[in-house]
Amino acid sequence: MYKYYEINKQGHNIRCKIYGNDLRNADKAVIFCTGFAGHKDNGAANGFAQKALSKHKNMMVLVFNWPAHGDDVHKKLVLEDCMTYLDLVIREVREQFGIPDIYCYATSFGGYLVLKYIADHGDPFRKIVLRCLAVDMYSVLTKAIMKNDEYDLILKGKDVQVGFDRKIIVTEELLEALKENDIRRYDYLEYAENILIIHGTQDEIASFKVSEEFADSNLIEFIPVDGADHRFRNPAHMAEANKQTLQFMFRQE
Repeated sequence: MYKYYEINKQGHNIRCKIYGNDLRNADKAVIFCTGFAGHKDNGAANGFAQKALSKHKNMMVLVFNWPAHGDDVHKKLVLEDCMTYLDLVIREVREQFGIPDIYCYATSFGGYLVLKYIADHGDPFRKIVLRCLAVDMYSVLTKAIMKNDEYDLILKGKDVQVGFDRKIIVTEELLEALKENDIRRYDYLEYAENILIIHGTQDEIASFKVSEEFADSNLIEFIPVDGADHRFRNPAHMAEANKQTLQFMFRQE
């Protein structure tokens, strides 16, 4: 059902988990981009992969660690390293697995990074679904994820471990990069037809209202999930998100 896989390119070691029934015959791929402090063994990714592969036998789902996440070797999270990782993962799927049709399912911080990548490089995906999108990642990190004392320490030049079950070293340089790279400054209208945003109305981390406004301003399809929190911990909410994701990605099939 799955195997662990490493991409060793440009001095980076990207640790991945690939789900598939028969990877040799896979003709489409979904790259699953986890959120802040997530990792390749993400439970939501596992659930999505099982659902997707039950309906699409010739698919593969690839999950990977962002820099400084999970068992990645980087000690500190750097925004440009994230862009490099995503680019190398896309290239690996195309060149090593020979799959031209690549889709993307990204959550929270992962969604922010995907949109940042598109602003820099254009859109390499056939369809993109963003769940609980962290539009204003700077505010999400400093106001919703970090504690007050952690933010104060960073302003004093200290590196601080921040996160949920797992911790990520956050630096002042990272915060400045997030502030300077606010995705609301970019125009996604030419990509809007291929993007869907799903957001829980009770999201306690990434603002539902900000996400909805971002979708409206870019004419992106937006689906609210009533009562869902940031992690979609209610199985019914997650099932609905996965259902909407697969329908959007493959509605022509």
